[in-house]
Order: sequence, then C-alpha cells, then structure tokens
Amino acid sequence: MSIEILVNVAPREMRAAILENGVVQEIYIERASRRGLVSNLYKGRVSRVLPGMQAAFVEIGLERTAFLHAADIASKSAADTLVGATSSGMPAVEDIRRLVNAGDDILVQVIKDPMGTKGARLTTFVALPSRYLVYMPRGHAIGVSARIDDEGERARLKSTLTQLLGAATDGGYIIRTAAQGASLESLREDMLYLAKLWEHVRISAQHASPGSVVHEDLPLSLRVLRDELARGVSRVLVDSPSEHARMREFASAFMPEAASVVELYAGPRPIFDLNGVEEEIVKALDRKVPLKSGGHLVIDQTEAMTTIDVNTGAYVGHRTLEETIFRTNLEATVSIARQLRLRNLGGIIIIDFIDMRDEPHRRAVLTALERALAGDRAQTHIVSLSPLGLVEMTRKRTRESLEHLLCEACASCEGRGFIRTVETVCNEIFRELVRQSRQFASRELLILAHQDVVDRLLDEESATMGELEAQVGRPIRLQVEALYGVDQYDVVLV
Repeated sequence: MSIEILVNVAPREMRAAILENGVVQEIYIERASRRGLVSNLYKGRVSRVLPGMQAAFVEIGLERTAFLHAADIASKSAADTLVGATSSGMPAVEDIRRLVNAGDDILVQVIKDPMGTKGARLTTFVALPSRYLVYMPRGHAIGVSARIDDEGERARLKSTLTQLLGAATDGGYIIRTAAQGASLESLREDMLYLAKLWEHVRISAQHASPGSVVHEDLPLSLRVLRDELARGVSRVLVDSPSEHARMREFASAFMPEAASVVELYAGPRPIFDLNGVEEEIVKALDRKVPLKSGGHLVIDQTEAMTTIDVNTGAYVGHRTLEETIFRTNLEATVSIARQLRLRNLGGIIIIDFIDMRDEPHRRAVLTALERALAGDRAQTHIVSLSPLGLVEMTRKRTRESLEHLLCEACASCEGRGFIRTVETVCNEIFRELVRQSRQFASRELLILAHQDVVDRLLDEESATMGELEAQVGRPIRLQVEALYGVDQYDVVLV
C-alpha cells in the first residue's frame, strides 16, 4: 500500500491529509485559536468533588472545568497496573474522597478534547510518547501494541526492553507499532529521551502555578511524522519552506532513515488540490455519501450517537433482490470504515444495513466490516447485529469530528436540520393577526416576512387574506424583509 502525507500550512491553520493509494483516509486540522489539547500536561486544582458521580472537576486554565473520573486517578492500589488504562482497566474505587479533595493540586493529562458543552477529560496516569515507546511513570509493566501480530517479534521486543530496564522499577512502557524491527540501541535512545522528558515535566510541575500548562504535545506537523512514518509512508509533502526545514530537522534527529521522504512542495497548484483533497473535505461535510454501485449512505451526527443508513438507491443489481442487497452492504462496509476515519466520528455508532434474510450473508457483511476497520488506528469495537438488524459499534473519540470543527449550528434552524415550511408560517401569521387584532387597537396591521412567505400570501392565500381583513376590520399590509429567514416574521401594529 502506498501512503502519502500532505501538509498544508496557512497563517492561522495547519492541515494534514493521509492518503492511501491516492485516496484520502484521514484529515487533521490544527488552528492557532484552538489547538488540540490531547496529551498536554497541566497542573490542575480540584474545584469540586462529586461522590455521587465518582468524579471531580478540575481547573486547568480552560474556559470550562475539566472532568476527572475516579478510575483515572492513580492510587497505591493501582501500583502494579499498567498505567494508561482507562476506567475499563482500573479497579473499582469505593470513594473518590479517599483520592482527591477540593483544593488539591494535581498533575493531569488530557485524554479527550473539550467537545460541545463538555469539558476536557483528564487522567493522572501520565503517558509520554516517543517514536518507539510510550513511557508511563506510574506503571511497572511492559505492554506491546496489539497491531504487532508477529508473536516472534512481540517476544523479541519485550525481551529487549526487559533487558534494557534491568532491575529498574520506575515506570512502565508500551512498545508502539513503529518499534517493529527496531534495534536495541534505538530503544535505548528512546528510553533515555523519555527519562529526560519526565524529569523535565516533574520539575516543571513543582514550580508551575495551578491552571498552567506543564508540557505541550508536538505541533501537528511533527506529531504526524512521529505517529505515521512507521506505517511505511513513501512521501511527505509540505508547502511551507520554514515548516519543511523544521520537519527535516525533527526527522533527522529522531528518525534519520526516514528524513529523506520529507519533501518541499513548490508546485503552482495548492497542495490540497492534489488528489482532490480539498474536494474530499467538502464532501465529508455532506449527509449523503454516494457508493460506486449507485447506492448511498446517509450519515447523521447527534449528541448521543452517529447513525449510518445504507440504501440501494439507483442500484438494481443483475440477479436476485437478496444478491443486490448483499452486494450493496458489502460495498458499504468499505465506505463506512473510510468515512469514520475521514470525518473522525467517535462514540456510539449505529449502522442500519439493508435487511438480509440469508444468515451467511449477514455474517459475511460483519466480517467485511471488521476487516475494513482493521486499518483504523482508533480503537473500534463491534458489538453485534441486533434483533432489529442494526450493527452497534463504538469508536474511540479523542478529538472533535470534522463537522464539529469546521461547522456551527445553522442560525435559521438552530442546529435542528430543518425549518418550518412557507405554508406553516402563513398559518401562524393568520393566527397571530387574529390574536393581535383582538388585543390591541390600531389603524392597520403590517406583516414583515421573507419573500417566499409574502409571495404565497399574495398568491395562494390571497382569498384567506381578504377574509381576514374583513374579520379584523382593518387593512393588512405586507412588507418583504430581505434579512429574515423563511420561518421568521413579525406582525406590527400601525
């Protein structure tokens, strides 16, 4: 598989696109006004402890207080647990008040960015990543990335790291996917770097004031190099000379064998016009996703979950109806996996495949979905096919989706996704005219409304308007307001 990374640098925004075989798979966007906070370390101050929720709210200098669950707080009982585990991997905590109290100062790390009305999610299980390793100061175990599936290589890496650790008991490690084939010396260099970084963090935290940043993760351009180059990236194109020099310097220092793939793009076309990246971003904001066969997906994000509906659309197939449905569902699995990555959709996801009667077909579609999701770096879990024929799954969410990052709620519909029809608005105006005429005296009544509403009142509803004028006993005048939405109107007493 050919993998390329395109990096676009603008004055207030940096974007990175990951392409596999020329097809955009993931988009990362980092803005100067709202940089991602995941992996940043803060010195926080506990503002409230809520025993009923087994959680605490922590001030870390952001607009909203951050959320810290009891299962994400290190304690003596967790000494032998692999640090970095989330609530599912930690022992139950009876009373959070044994762990923190209001007014306590603690070192915390962001594991989820603020999303919507929710503050950032925190943990005290610090994890510091390098190219090959993730160091966890409060752990004592060695883990190996599940994406390294060669048992011999897993055993070699674990044995090598155990040898390097020797009798040392400070901290635990996770061996990253990038470490496949890494030498003992390379792992040693990573360990020394992480030890120095943790010492710097520890000292900085002692002198930092509550609510301040202790350590920030790398900027997007360098983070992409650290996390993605190990996947066999053939080329990294960046359109900024200064950022290119910075990325080459970083690559030369930490991954010299890969520094040559970082290239400066100086072509006349914008870099994101290559391979249609800009066009793919626009498409990723649409609800409807066409399939090559003629079918389509409909994707809707809500506060609670994301729903994906699969439809045959214009695809009529060539054999039986069951075969047509099966082929459409199989094609949809690949598109769904790509859209989840491209749009960065996370949390609970419900997929409504077209109903299949054949049990082997149902199993084949689930297997195809699992296979399509195998390349996703975000953790995914498919629950099952429900009795209603819905596939329930989850995808780990750490940052905002592409839609939430690039869009805001519509001013007309206030995020509902629909507005009242012209006919509905006309009927509301009729009721308002009667109400106003009965309550208040006036010479005439003036209706301020959108052009479409006024046109309907003068055309299809002209007879009703004449009846209302006779009923209220005064003239009714219409006036178009160019700045009004279709469902906005006012009835003014003159």
